[in-house]
Amino acid sequence: MSLNETPSSERLHIAFFGRRNAGKSSVVNAVTGQPLSVVSDVMGTTTDPVYKAMELLPLGAVMIVDTAGIDDEGKLGRLRVEKSLAVLAKTDIAVLVVDGTAGMQEADRQLVSEFEKRRLPYIIAYNKSDLTGERAAQSIHEISVSAKDGSNIRELRELIAKQIAPETHSSPLLSDLVRVGDLIVLVIPIDESAPKGRLILPQQQVIRAALEAGAVPVCCKDTELAATLEKLPVPRMVITDSQAFGRVSKIVPDDVPLTSFSILFARYKGDLLTVVQGAAALDTLQEGDKILLAEGCTHHRQCNDIGTVKLPDWIRNHAGCPLEFAWSSGTGFPRDLSEYRLIVHCGACMLPPKEVQFRQRIAVEQGVPITNYGTCIAHCHGILRRSLELFPEAAALL
Repeated sequence: MSLNETPSSERLHIAFFGRRNAGKSSVVNAVTGQPLSVVSDVMGTTTDPVYKAMELLPLGAVMIVDTAGIDDEGKLGRLRVEKSLAVLAKTDIAVLVVDGTAGMQEADRQLVSEFEKRRLPYIIAYNKSDLTGERAAQSIHEISVSAKDGSNIRELRELIAKQIAPETHSSPLLSDLVRVGDLIVLVIPIDESAPKGRLILPQQQVIRAALEAGAVPVCCKDTELAATLEKLPVPRMVITDSQAFGRVSKIVPDDVPLTSFSILFARYKGDLLTVVQGAAALDTLQEGDKILLAEGCTHHRQCNDIGTVKLPDWIRNHAGCPLEFAWSSGTGFPRDLSEYRLIVHCGACMLPPKEVQFRQRIAVEQGVPITNYGTCIAHCHGILRRSLELFPEAAALL
């Protein structure tokens, strides 16, 4: 996969924050070497977060985010500030651009406090050093730069690189589960709800992870699974699309580990133990309980869509009572979860780990169980324990 093809969810997210007219967008353009953001002397020129996927040496594939001024005013301004702060949930490193001629202001200090509260790596870039005469970096967290004449811009890039943690994912996707030469079978249904002419991102990434680990992935549809297994040696494991869990579990021999793409991603992007514990709430649902079905992307809903049709049916059948459902997609995940009895999240292939972990954390803090599509479907089909055989620590929670 080339840098240009790297999914946004797999890129380091570097977000730039600052007050209006601190020169934030000018610093973004200088760091990227591109006219990414519109620059103007008019306060509040940047109104919504601007995302740009690119290669930034020495970091490689990154996502640069330019945000609106954190001191914006008025009703519309407050909405812009909220959008800027929402970017923090998916940020790997924050760059606070401060007007060096004015110094740190209260809005800047509040944002630094928020960085530290979230344990988010950050750098304070004092812009306009061409006016202040300050040229040297003060510390690992602070540097004086000039977007106008380019002073210390290269040093800012290097400082950003030093702040980046070497591992952004909580767990590997597949490499610790297979050895070189292991045969794994990937079950990929092709039905009316499957996208036309392509594999979805989790399937692509698991195939790539298997190849990188030296394993041998074999792909088939659920309708051909039985015939495929008859022709092959005993596989190390079978990984299925969660929607086919019920059918696949009846075909795969009990001595062959079985899991799903969604469960792999639950571990890869967030905390598998949290979503396994959350699945227990499916057994205590009562009539009228409200469940949030959350997806990390927006897509065209097709017939028998998993989020709006299949999952609600499986959950209702498991609970044996009428339930209320609500949906969110993309960045629209609510921050107040008090009205929900349970959250069922997708595999989050389109979200960076920081965002997934943030959503899980606020659910736990608010006392709302959160599970994901794979664990939910496996539980509803009575095979959750089996689907977790590859993950003893998670299986021990059942």
